Amino acid sequence: MINIAIIGYGYWGPNLARNFFELPGCNLKYICDLHDKNLRKAGEKYPYVKLTKNYDQILADNTIDAVAIATPVSTHFPLAKKFLEAGKNVLIEKPLCTSVEEAKKLLDISEKKKKIVSVSHTFLYSPPVIRVKELLDKKTLGRLFYIDSSRVNLGLFQPDVSVVWDLAPHDASIMIYWLGETPHAVACHGKSYIRKEIFEVAYITLFFSKNIVAHLHISWLAPCKLRRTVLIGSKRMAVYDDIEPVEKIKIYNEGVVKNPETFGEFQLTYRSGDIISPRLPVAEPLKTECADFLESVEKNKKPKSDITYGVNVVKVLAAAEESAKNRGKIIKIS
Repeated sequence: MINIAIIGYGYWGPNLARNFFELPGCNLKYICDLHDKNLRKAGEKYPYVKLTKNYDQILADNTIDAVAIATPVSTHFPLAKKFLEAGKNVLIEKPLCTSVEEAKKLLDISEKKKKIVSVSHTFLYSPPVIRVKELLDKKTLGRLFYIDSSRVNLGLFQPDVSVVWDLAPHDASIMIYWLGETPHAVACHGKSYIRKEIFEVAYITLFFSKNIVAHLHISWLAPCKLRRTVLIGSKRMAVYDDIEPVEKIKIYNEGVVKNPETFGEFQLTYRSGDIISPRLPVAEPLKTECADFLESVEKNKKPKSDITYGVNVVKVLAAAEESAKNRGKIIKIS
């Protein structure tokens, strides 16, 4: 039985608590939050779970095997550092932290302490994202040309980070997963309209090997919610729309065929075919993620979204932020 504590019971903490409470082999022992209102809600739902405002109580409890951190991004590094140094395994909400230096420090501590760190890049456990990965691995789309993604909505404005650190972790983690590599360079244009120096909208370009580019549009200033990604290949094209209730993936048997030149003229043929929407398994990605974390702690194995993965996502976000502050300058990632 793995004893776990939830740190932060505001927006995302209740989802983590629900999943860990329901999963077998897990005992939800503590819920920690600074606000009385949140603790009251937790107490009503989980009357036998210990409630506290002081995470030092959890640090000192030798029976706690793991913690799940769902606090503001700016607190991720100091909290994760303390719990790792106290010998706890850590699941931490995305992004891992707010700088590459901090990310590398957490990686170093986790290796020295031999503790599991899983970063909550939940889309890696999402059935449609997994299916697109399979399509790419099997070359169903042919040679991949580029990816275009939109993740926009009205809010939620974060007090401590820009939209780059709030929304882009989703798409950065998905692109790294799909392509099996971290981009070698990033360019970003960001704009602030409501608050000074905190970008509310950004256009990010990720440069990968084999001439593949991924373009990400992220925004807190949009009239409607979009979660749409288009993938263009040499044989087929695909659309992944996470807002769609049923047909989240559509594969278009469409494309452009380059014909042999005739009399020195360049000719193209436009090909149209069927649209296929594959059947997807039904599963809650967060529950799958939590189960993977528990299994990793129990068997001392790497989770799918491990700390190295989290570090690579932070590298992308940091490069995007640096690029935006330098008028879209291309920033190389080492």
